[in-house]
Amino acid sequence: MNLIKPCLFQLSFWLRLAALFSLLLLGGCADNWGWYVVSPATETGRQNLAFLIDGLYYTMALSVTAISISICLGLIVALPGLSARRTPKTINRVFVELVRAIPILVLILWVYYGLPQVAGISISVFWAGVLALAISDSAFQAEIFRAGIQSIDRGQYEAAQSISLNYRNTMRYVILPQAIKRILPALGNQLVYMLKMSSLVSVIGMQELTRRANELVVTEYRPLEIYTILVLEYLVVILIVSAGVRWLERRLDTS
Repeated sequence: MNLIKPCLFQLSFWLRLAALFSLLLLGGCADNWGWYVVSPATETGRQNLAFLIDGLYYTMALSVTAISISICLGLIVALPGLSARRTPKTINRVFVELVRAIPILVLILWVYYGLPQVAGISISVFWAGVLALAISDSAFQAEIFRAGIQSIDRGQYEAAQSISLNYRNTMRYVILPQAIKRILPALGNQLVYMLKMSSLVSVIGMQELTRRANELVVTEYRPLEIYTILVLEYLVVILIVSAGVRWLERRLDTS
């Protein structure tokens, strides 16, 4: 409940603004818009809306799973970049630069169509999307973690050494808790970015929001109305996530 209330408060202004914009737009274009395809007043409209909204589960599952894996992988990749030795730093730099150079759409297609042939494994559409998004985002997460850890004052390391903490416990109990507070806004931005990039997984058949909107356009032939609903769906989801991240930032600041 504590998370829902601030999220709803943050959303109220934007939803009112979106509603006002929609009314002005629809009032001037009433003759050209076929809102019956997504109108809750008709049986067909309710079915189409339900079909679109059902895709939200796959979008959220895909995004949350991918961001969770990318955060773990990004932290693992970031740690060698903090080493004083040249070899770990080189491994970190090569991984980050190579992954960041590959477009996400290309990586999704390669993982889904190419990885089974290279590795001889069968991979579902969902896990192909998760793997591609997680690998792509892990390079950005690695840089975020590296910058956050390096921003911690050197005295924190010395204080941890003075009480005989090893490197693992120093990172776990001293450095990472402070670094996560500092990089939380960047992590929130990456989650929003992941939600938007999840739409690209529609090209391999993932039944998320964008794929379902595309299928509905093919059957109803009303792209303007259907894609408008799609825009509003993404808008509401991303505003809720952004409000949740800001609430968490405030909680961590007060703690």
